[in-house]
Amino acid sequence: SVMYSLDQKRRAVELYVRYDKSCAAVINELGYPSRARLRTWHAEYVEHGGVLPAHSHGRYTEEQRRIAVSHYLTHGRCNARTRRALGYPGCYQVLADWVDELAPARRRSSLPRPVTADGMADAVVSLVTRKGSAAEVAQAYGVTRDILYGWKYRLLGKEVPCAMADGDDPPNDPDELRGLVRSLRREVKRLEPGRDVLEGTIEILGKGPGADPNRPANREKATLAEALRSRHRLKDLLEALRMARSSYQYQVGAMRTPDRYAGTRARINDLFRASGGVYGYRRVHACLRSEGVVISEKVCARIMREEGLVARTSARRLRYSSYRGEISRAPENLVGRDFRAATPNELWLTDVTELRIPAGKIYLSPVVDCYDGMVVSWVTSTSPDAKMANSMLRAAVGTLAAGERPTIRSDRGGHYRWPGWVEICEREGLTRSMSRKGCCPDNSAMEGFFGRTRVEMFYGRDWSGVSIDAFMDVVDGYMHWYNEGRIKMSLGCRSPLDYRRAMGFAA
Repeated sequence: SVMYSLDQKRRAVELYVRYDKSCAAVINELGYPSRARLRTWHAEYVEHGGVLPAHSHGRYTEEQRRIAVSHYLTHGRCNARTRRALGYPGCYQVLADWVDELAPARRRSSLPRPVTADGMADAVVSLVTRKGSAAEVAQAYGVTRDILYGWKYRLLGKEVPCAMADGDDPPNDPDELRGLVRSLRREVKRLEPGRDVLEGTIEILGKGPGADPNRPANREKATLAEALRSRHRLKDLLEALRMARSSYQYQVGAMRTPDRYAGTRARINDLFRASGGVYGYRRVHACLRSEGVVISEKVCARIMREEGLVARTSARRLRYSSYRGEISRAPENLVGRDFRAATPNELWLTDVTELRIPAGKIYLSPVVDCYDGMVVSWVTSTSPDAKMANSMLRAAVGTLAAGERPTIRSDRGGHYRWPGWVEICEREGLTRSMSRKGCCPDNSAMEGFFGRTRVEMFYGRDWSGVSIDAFMDVVDGYMHWYNEGRIKMSLGCRSPLDYRRAMGFAA
């Protein structure tokens, strides 16, 4: 892993800001770093008020870095597996840097260590003329046996014998050996641009070790060629990249043209971060359109892809079940799977879900209105008891106007069959409806609500060190944002509260 000085980092970040956050323009001018590293440095720069600290690890704590490196070393040394399991860091290079710092020389790499042309040629000659084992030759040159044979196959082909037959002496003609070394050096020099392109695919483009240099887009190929021109002829680089000179010249000209979407790019970053990282390109595009910014969805998606803005995704979880058996007679399934409502407070849905953090477990019990998805009321508790469910129902009933008597739909959980719940429903004139036993599709609307909540608020975050009370505050904050700030495409890109105001149901 290449280490950069503080001055190099500062220069790169200053150019990044000056060039309207264009990674390609910075890499084109400086020849470093990777896109992922540049964005990480800029995040540190912004976080510290326009100053790049001498020793900073971004928004991650020392404990998070230690946990990530430990997981990497104990789970097969797979960068992607660790980031997928922990939900952080966001890119390959950040974790690779942590491993290099906290566990030097233990990071797995599919590339051999950098060697000179003479060193590679000498290693292959030693392999062909050896008396001992190939493993001894590989150890002498500080590489693995597979890498050593890879060099040999690339330079000489597999038809060249590697081991001397028993009893045979290695060739001792100095002129023959010198000729072999010269031919090997010429071949190594021819292959060096390809090797540097492979390494540049990781370092400059921020791709994984197994990345194919022929797969990147032409813009990325041109970026590689520009970064490596000081070391190789352009003709050799374009041959290694399998790129036409005309395509290269077009891409270089395009990279030097000012970004026409510079202002929009910055606004897309702001909207994505304001959503907490949960908005995909469609909702970001809807926000831009409401502000009068006219671009297509495809352009919005491309900019988000270039900026590395990816909405959170779901993860596997243990399901919580509130079913306690048929403790009382279940009401009929009056709703079926039709979760539509023509007016507010016509059809309500409710359920309970469990959220686990290192400090413990909490239970979220909401009432959701099918008219627009608004959360009418919710309660968080450390115990899924009758008090939690009944207090949530009382709070929901308290929002009803005179004459409003909604149908409340639930699964067959014990919360909704205890005497207290039944008594509140009968007293307030609520019509009870229950899904069929063990039929998840009958409760799909609530399952969808909990899925969105987990993806947008819960998954992908480090909850270590967060207390139960603090976590409940986070859940409460998300519920308020869900009602008042989070836009829904089905509501014309409005939040539930804004939609009710537009329809005349709220002030």
